[in-house]
Amino acid sequence: MQQQEIHTYLNKFFTTNDCTIEHDNGKSMTVQLTIEMDKLLMNRPFYWHYIEKIGAEPNPQKITLITDFNEQGKTKGELIHFGSPRLHQIFRVTKEQGGFIRLFENISGSPNKNAPLYPWLCLNLKISYICDHRKDSLRSLGINLLNGMIIDGFHDQLFSKQLHLVAKMPDFAFTFTPIIKPQSGINRIKQLIENEIAEDNHTWADDARKRWKEDENLLDAFYEGEEELPERYFIEKEALKSQYEPRIEVTIINGGLFYLSQQALS
Repeated sequence: MQQQEIHTYLNKFFTTNDCTIEHDNGKSMTVQLTIEMDKLLMNRPFYWHYIEKIGAEPNPQKITLITDFNEQGKTKGELIHFGSPRLHQIFRVTKEQGGFIRLFENISGSPNKNAPLYPWLCLNLKISYICDHRKDSLRSLGINLLNGMIIDGFHDQLFSKQLHLVAKMPDFAFTFTPIIKPQSGINRIKQLIENEIAEDNHTWADDARKRWKEDENLLDAFYEGEEELPERYFIEKEALKSQYEPRIEVTIINGGLFYLSQQALS
């Protein structure tokens, strides 16, 4: 995941959760948190317990997040990158609060009466290649539940259009019943990801196994000559397996059904 993608993701996260972005220059952003976001992100349980107990006026914090490495030392704030605990904390909050949503494009002001809305299923995923190193990437895939067309980068395309999305179907609109069931849509996206992974270059896994074997040989040499291998040998051997064994994890962060006009993503 590139730093600019992280910056865009953070902007959308805070905007969606009603936080005020007081400054955003594409390299860093200063955000005034809501009470709810302060409680979820800032780890101040004693402060909030005290404020609520005495009935005092709450004072949620502001945070400055830096997404451009060149801004370090120039801007006072917290550097955010894919491995940073803060970003994964935000991923966790996103997953807990917004596991699945259903939204409609608000076209009630359109002169076209009884306008149709087309069903799209979106999945936001994290794909992790893991061994003694780790590589993570975010993907957002949307599938049209009428014709099966899949769009990569669906989330970015959707929000770049600045569509007015609402929780209730607007007046003068109707939805098409999906031909492809949501579970089938999920399976198609899953199959697409599996095919891409299968076609990817996996020399990283072969290299990890080589390093694993080298360290196992060192471990065996260390205990060579002992009549009976001690328990710590097997513990260390299992630790090497946990460290080096290549694996790929695909995690669904969140998803949703979006009913959109035909021209919404054009």
